[in-house]
Amino acid sequence: MLKVLKSGFFTTIQDKGRVGFASVGIPISGSMDSYSSDLANNILNNSVNCAVIEITLGACKFEFTKTTTICISGGDFSPTINNVAISLNKRILIHPNDILSFSKINYGIRCYLAVKDGFLSEEKLNSRSFYPNITKDFLLRKGDSIPYKEVDNGIETSKASIKINRNHFMTKVIECYKGPEFDLLNNHQQKEIFNTTFTISKDNSRMGYKLNEVIENSLSQILTSAVLPGTVQLTPSGKLIVLIRDCQVTGGYPRVLQLTETAINQLAQKTTSATLKFSLSCI
Repeated sequence: MLKVLKSGFFTTIQDKGRVGFASVGIPISGSMDSYSSDLANNILNNSVNCAVIEITLGACKFEFTKTTTICISGGDFSPTINNVAISLNKRILIHPNDILSFSKINYGIRCYLAVKDGFLSEEKLNSRSFYPNITKDFLLRKGDSIPYKEVDNGIETSKASIKINRNHFMTKVIECYKGPEFDLLNNHQQKEIFNTTFTISKDNSRMGYKLNEVIENSLSQILTSAVLPGTVQLTPSGKLIVLIRDCQVTGGYPRVLQLTETAINQLAQKTTSATLKFSLSCI
């Protein structure tokens, strides 16, 4: 078991999400930054479908009760094992009673803790991703215990780690495609969307990021239509909302942009007051 000694700000279990249930109104969910969670699983030779722990803004502490091997990828929250600093993006051998802690934020907003063969929490609708009213819990809390397989011959701690592209965390350019209603915007509105530097408001979550700046909006609401993670909606107030992993499956606001998968992952590493600019993908 992995015992939660301190749960931190917003800590959940995630995997690749629930694909195929939009017809009954169930969001996809899954890791906000799938690039980082996939990397952690790949380093352990796990399937990318293995469940990981998504940690937002650090401040967590866990105790392992069984031997395993772990990897931490994504944001750097100064992880330690038994108060000894460990590196990101490498295999770390874990022994019973080892304590994993996170503290100072160096970069990023979310990191991912993976164990060999994945966490074995409750599975609902082909996924272990936490979501209210689908899974029993929607947050990890102090005192929770999460099962995982004991690895008798754990893979030894690796001496090398994978060097990541820091641009993943630092870029202010968010690539996107034209959304279904983009061509309903006039030339001025279209230019304004790509020329404006937007600021993430305090209203941001796993459901969506609302941006502070206003775009002139003369469009009417549309008939309720399908939306996806990465859909950018233009609200009647002129503010944009970027839908993220836990977003609803339909919406009535014009869908003016659609983020690339890479852009969704990059946005997941940003929070309140961060700035960004949209860039039309060449693909």
